[in-house]
Amino acid sequence: MRIWVNGGLETAESARVSVLDHGMTVGDGIFETVKTVQGRPFALTRHLDRLARSARGLGLPEPDLDEVRRACTAVLDANPMELGRLRVTYTGGLSPLSSDRGDQGPTLVVAVGERNRRPDTTAVITVPWTRNERGALAGLKTTSYAENVVALARAHERGASEALFANTVGQLCEGTGSNVFVVLDGELHTPPLASGCLAGITRALAVEWTGARETELPLDVLERADEIFLTSSLRDVQAVHRVDGRELPGAPGPLTGKAMRVFEERSGADLDP
Repeated sequence: MRIWVNGGLETAESARVSVLDHGMTVGDGIFETVKTVQGRPFALTRHLDRLARSARGLGLPEPDLDEVRRACTAVLDANPMELGRLRVTYTGGLSPLSSDRGDQGPTLVVAVGERNRRPDTTAVITVPWTRNERGALAGLKTTSYAENVVALARAHERGASEALFANTVGQLCEGTGSNVFVVLDGELHTPPLASGCLAGITRALAVEWTGARETELPLDVLERADEIFLTSSLRDVQAVHRVDGRELPGAPGPLTGKAMRVFEERSGADLDP
């Protein structure tokens, strides 16, 4: 395994980031997860645009996106695989043991790991914790992921692959690493970005390609939705067959199945939409 660290490729054994890196000490960093198919990244331009937006939102120096592209290419060329998870991590770099940033410049790490194709359907749960739609990190893809770790562990304990959050006003928001869509009376809906959810790359493409409406939805919409599906870089479009104790027989339903087909066709025809 070869990993890009601050300007060059290293082996997994030699790749090192300081224990005083601000991403390590206080979670001061951002990241992107990119699906790769036969060594080629999907929607890389959109992912890098979001990386830059997250950097601005966190107050990090603007990343050199040309360098990030070179790093992604080098890592993929050095680690050939059919299906992969490309991870770009960008942090505040070497810093004091406080919330203050140092002046050594940011850290850039790019790595890739093999992945399996996801099942067509999955189970999810809801959790009692909330997303803060008015928080400083709302909508940013940061490395401060402990909330997601806790929620996902609970999902796994209950035989599910994802946990869904409401926001502070009780509206459906997002999963730990996914966006959520529901079908109501034959129409497809997803929470708006104002709910505090991440501006998912797959979410945006699904909205564009299916005509889904961005709608404020109460969390209990999950109790009556005709169909539910998740989107993310590694799930693409994945149907939900159980939410908490409620079964959704026949998943994927007709609109979910159509969304899955459309996404597969459109993403297969253009790797950088």
